[in-house]
Amino acid sequence: MARAEAAMQGKLASLWAGRDPAVPLDSPAQAVILASIVQQETPLESDMPMIAAVYENRLKAGMKLQADPTVIYAATDGKQSGGTGITKADLALDSPYNTYVVQGLPPGPICNPGEAALQAVLHPARSNALYFIAAKDGTGRSVFSTGLKQQLDNIQHLWNQNR
Repeated sequence: MARAEAAMQGKLASLWAGRDPAVPLDSPAQAVILASIVQQETPLESDMPMIAAVYENRLKAGMKLQADPTVIYAATDGKQSGGTGITKADLALDSPYNTYVVQGLPPGPICNPGEAALQAVLHPARSNALYFIAAKDGTGRSVFSTGLKQQLDNIQHLWNQNR
């Protein structure tokens, strides 16, 4: 176990040293926290840099992350961070992990992120997107938008497709 931990720390240090200088994170620990959220948001490595960009754009703008996996993590007392629905009560849950309630990153990771999620956080896509929603077409891909109106239009469109 110690060898695995040392290897992980070495890899993280290397990735952190080569990060994009525009990344709005202050430490490798913050990178792991954000990467854990990105990891839980999508099964597609190809979407991870865009999802990372959305969250980093939100951090830069002073917006709440509003990441559903953090709500699930808080609502299940850390037992899971995906695979379950969210209620209105969950969105209001008073927890440092609930990014619908708290500003910024949660206090720790919600899962063990893979290298693709870490790479995405440290080298996010160049994008002004602030929102995304799962496409609900079985591909796992996400649909991105730069403004709230576009996001609401995307939600309505996807909802109408799945009726």
